[in-house]
Amino acid sequence: MNSEKTAIYALTAKGADLARSIAPEADAVCYVLERYAADSDISYTQFLPLIAETFSLYDSHIFIAASGIVVRAIAPHLESKDTDPAVVVLDQEGQFVISLLSGHLGGANELSYMIAGKIGATAVVTTATDCAGVPSIDMLAQKNGLVIGEIDRVKLVNSALLDGEMVGVYDPEGDMDLSDISDYFYRVENAAELADLRCGVCIDWRVHDLPESVLKLYPQCLRLGVGCRRGVLAEEIYALIVAVLADHGVAGQSIGSMSSIDAKSDEVGMLEFAERMGLEIKFFSADELDKIKGTNPSGMVMKHMGVGSVCEAAAMKQAGTTDLVIPKNKSARVTMAVAKDLRIKVALGL
Repeated sequence: MNSEKTAIYALTAKGADLARSIAPEADAVCYVLERYAADSDISYTQFLPLIAETFSLYDSHIFIAASGIVVRAIAPHLESKDTDPAVVVLDQEGQFVISLLSGHLGGANELSYMIAGKIGATAVVTTATDCAGVPSIDMLAQKNGLVIGEIDRVKLVNSALLDGEMVGVYDPEGDMDLSDISDYFYRVENAAELADLRCGVCIDWRVHDLPESVLKLYPQCLRLGVGCRRGVLAEEIYALIVAVLADHGVAGQSIGSMSSIDAKSDEVGMLEFAERMGLEIKFFSADELDKIKGTNPSGMVMKHMGVGSVCEAAAMKQAGTTDLVIPKNKSARVTMAVAKDLRIKVALGL
């Protein structure tokens, strides 16, 4: 993976000069057509094969080229609005900066404004909420560290806002700050109230049975602790966790990370599970876990690991709390527990 998160592409000599002027501010690498490339650039000879190779490698792409060329180049590689990278297009004279793809979630709008300010160009942003000057729920979710449950339902909320309607929000733990956007959103006291509205937003780590008119947003506040025997498969870990979360009405989308004892840091099944679920995994020493109070100790765990608890202690250690949302549950070879991290709100300024 490249250390830079942004790629700039130039097809002309003027475009190459413009690319190099933007690159430092954008923390970007420059791909320049071979005949115009300098030593600091990555040269290329064929544009379409290059994009096929690089499109999934960067978070953002800046093209100094005609929009039509760019559209044809990226079209075969588009997958989903919640995963596609940002795409910004500039003319070689540096007059206009167009936010072409992933304006909100990908950050193309923000990137366009940044570049325009840098080179004195006009930013061209056409997303409806930005043009109308109203907040977009996808950007609000991103700002507040919330995972979007069903990306297709974003348009229901944004459409209501564009029509001048206020949208009801169920947010029992205050995971989204509505103080500056109270002209657009209002709180409801019960999630069931959202079912009677044109659309609504439910922000919670708990599972709710709501109609398709409700957008679910999940705070990344839960920490998963896992213990296992040697050689356990990722599938067995997955099966236990999915079943237990369902039994307790807890949304897996709110699990932000997982942890275990450092003796399991090379456990293939655990590492595969974390990678499959997109979870950062942290390992603690036996001494660190042994200091955690409030666990349900196991003599078998003490015998093999030198500590009374792994899954509960790891979850609580990671969350910075002694309270568990889900205490230890186990299958034949796996244990798991979940704790809730309140520090995430402090980090987000909530």
